Amino acid sequence: MGTRRLVITCIAILLFVIIFMGRTMLISMAKEDKRAATPYYKSIQIQKGDSLWGIASKYKEGSSMNTHEYVNQLKQMNNLKKDTIHTGQYLTIVYFK
Repeated sequence: MGTRRLVITCIAILLFVIIFMGRTMLISMAKEDKRAATPYYKSIQIQKGDSLWGIASKYKEGSSMNTHEYVNQLKQMNNLKKDTIHTGQYLTIVYFK
C-alpha cells in the first residue's frame, strides 16, 4: 500500500512539473515572437517638412530600437554625417512587420 501511494505521488508531481514547464515555455515563446519582427527595406523620397527624427518615429514601430537608435541606423545606412536631409533626396529606410 505504501509503494502504491509513493508511485501516485511521484506521478502527480511529475504531471505538475510537466504542465508548469510547458506553460512557462509557451509564455516565453509567445513573448519572443512579438519581439522577432522581420526587417524590410525600401527607398523613400524626402518631402518638405520631413526630418530624420520624424521618419524614425514613423518607421521604428515594431522594432526594439528607440527613436535615437533608429536615427543613427538611418544615418549609417545612408552614409549621412549629420541629421540634415533635403526635400527630393532619397533615403533607404528599414521598417518592421
